[in-house]
Amino acid sequence: MSTDEPQVSFQTSPERYRHWKLDLQGEIAYLRLDIAEDGGLVPGYELKMNSYDLGVDIELYDATQRLRFEHPEVRAVVVTSAKDRNFCAGANIRMLAQSSHPWKVNFCKFTNETRNGMEDATEHSGQTYLAAVNGSCAGGGYELALACDHIVLVDDNSSAVSLPEVPLLGVLPGTGGLTRLVDKRRVRKDRADVFATRSDGMRGKAAVQWGLVDEVVPPRRFDEAVRERALEAAGRSARPQDAQGVELVPLQREIDDAGIRYQYVEAAYDRELSLVTITVRAADSGDWPLTVTRELDDLILRLRANETELGTWVFKTAGDPDSVLARENRLLNDDSWLGNEIRHYYKRVLKRLDVTSRSLIALIEPGSCFVGMLLELALACDRQYILDGPPIDDEDSDARASIRLSPANFGPFPMGNGLTRIQSRFYGEDLTRLSEMDKPVDAAEAAELGLVTEAFDDIDWPDEIRIVLEGRASLSPDALTGMEANHRFVGPETLETKIFARLTAWQNWIFNRPNASGGEGALRRYGTGQKAVFDRKRV
Repeated sequence: MSTDEPQVSFQTSPERYRHWKLDLQGEIAYLRLDIAEDGGLVPGYELKMNSYDLGVDIELYDATQRLRFEHPEVRAVVVTSAKDRNFCAGANIRMLAQSSHPWKVNFCKFTNETRNGMEDATEHSGQTYLAAVNGSCAGGGYELALACDHIVLVDDNSSAVSLPEVPLLGVLPGTGGLTRLVDKRRVRKDRADVFATRSDGMRGKAAVQWGLVDEVVPPRRFDEAVRERALEAAGRSARPQDAQGVELVPLQREIDDAGIRYQYVEAAYDRELSLVTITVRAADSGDWPLTVTRELDDLILRLRANETELGTWVFKTAGDPDSVLARENRLLNDDSWLGNEIRHYYKRVLKRLDVTSRSLIALIEPGSCFVGMLLELALACDRQYILDGPPIDDEDSDARASIRLSPANFGPFPMGNGLTRIQSRFYGEDLTRLSEMDKPVDAAEAAELGLVTEAFDDIDWPDEIRIVLEGRASLSPDALTGMEANHRFVGPETLETKIFARLTAWQNWIFNRPNASGGEGALRRYGTGQKAVFDRKRV
């Protein structure tokens, strides 16, 4: 898609879905995959055998979000297929073969995040996902099932689960397949090795014995058994059955060559310096926490997909810090289902920022509101600079920049490694002094405490920040991506960090290798009848 890649929108709604059917049946929802073969996001391939592309996953992400916010009554979600004897063949091979490297990487990253979101709903929202595998289930299709809490496979003597990427395509099951086999489903590593090198996969009782699925059920009882399991999962949920959902209305958004503007978030492009300045504004409004979270989510996805050359993201905030802390206090102390959903949504958006392959820099100036939950944006950045002096455009002003820690920085919004961003910043250190600090922290103290990278006075600020941004733009984007990803995730490794930091990193490298993507590589020759020609050197 190097020449025909579209500007991608991540906004859709159920009445516009082409590939998913959302069926609400009280406390159970059914998500049925019914992919339109001619519905690819880009011309040049057909989505045969229920194979998917980015457009399919955009719809799935929208559906999972709407189920969490608009349907509090739903306690179990069954993911299945509307096609006979065909659950899902995974990512479309023709799409992968013709895609540019950045497109493939962004596609895999978004797909991973969507799968993680399904697991997050199961763990934190009382909305358990179950996979009803009613036909052949290969590659990304099985990875979709692996993201569910319980997998039921039809026992029809032909339907199997498989991860055929290594033997057939010369790539990896890069949306969590390898990691979930051994970490989540506890498949023995030698068996995982055998399974991931068998293109035909496994079916029936053998799949249950190896832990690849939870149960197999004959076709005549399949639908009944799936519903029984869904009802059992619903019975364990504490989601309210009489609450009113919150409609996820279309976002207010203006887009032009200069940037993107939302109600509370604005992105301004500087193509000469290859950067975008993102400003988040505080507001004393009841809808602010959810709306600003949705706007940040949409912006991050749009910039990642559509503006790959804007390699540095500069974060600023504007508004009343007390207003942010007041809204945050209400949110953190809201024990309703909606409060829970907003908190976990903001957590997921911050995680999306953590794994974004861009240089992230926070500029803390007079008039900013980097406090509490908005300070998390600065802590997610690779560097933080604070102005120690009056505003640049008003040297007579008494306004000064400060930051402020709050309970939001010590637990509610963990990273993928299970640590808070403060814990990751000061890994292994005693944080008692910081957790008990209940006051604004000025520039000098913030620098002394290590909460910012550096404090510059108003005389040096313009030149120092210019040097930082010009220096970043002069470095190799590839080297920066690798460096930043290594620095951001310290400490323990989790299923999430393995998927993004290890599995995805290897997959991205393998996508660039001729054994996969070259003219004689496995991706290019798949389905042609010709065998791939491999360079046999191990590197």
